[in-house]
Amino acid sequence: MPFLYTLLYVALIGILSHFIGEAFPRNKINYEKFPLKLFSWENGGEIYIKLGIKKWKNKLPDMSKIMKDMVPKKLNASSTRTDVERLIYETCIAELTHDMLCLVSLVIILFWIDTSVITGVLLTLIYIICNIPFIIIQRFNRPNLMRLAERLSKREQRLKNENTDTLV
Repeated sequence: MPFLYTLLYVALIGILSHFIGEAFPRNKINYEKFPLKLFSWENGGEIYIKLGIKKWKNKLPDMSKIMKDMVPKKLNASSTRTDVERLIYETCIAELTHDMLCLVSLVIILFWIDTSVITGVLLTLIYIICNIPFIIIQRFNRPNLMRLAERLSKREQRLKNENTDTLV
């Protein structure tokens, strides 16, 4: 019975996390502050390259391809700074969602308290370990997107200045 409770709980928090993440106001997010701010040891995401992220990140499921109400994680040549900034906020939501899933997964241990606490702890650890790659992907993508947003902002400003100069 604890295994059934565990499965139902994992399904419930997975479904709820999607709706909570989609409803979370993006204007309340500050990716320059803890817990979203990158640590110096992350070296702008470079640490994740050493973990081989480029080899495995696209092999993991992307919920935005399944859930049509989510912002697609693709950019193209006509993408603007605003498009990139929206993706930056989406990386924050995804990271916070997976962080929250790790935290609330501790409840799984309670389902196993009467039978096998060790099993509950192991299942919780497996669940947390399965969420960590998704957190890493967000922390790898965000600095790249931030650099791109800065470049696009400069380009848009330059084009605006050129257009203003032509009008004069």
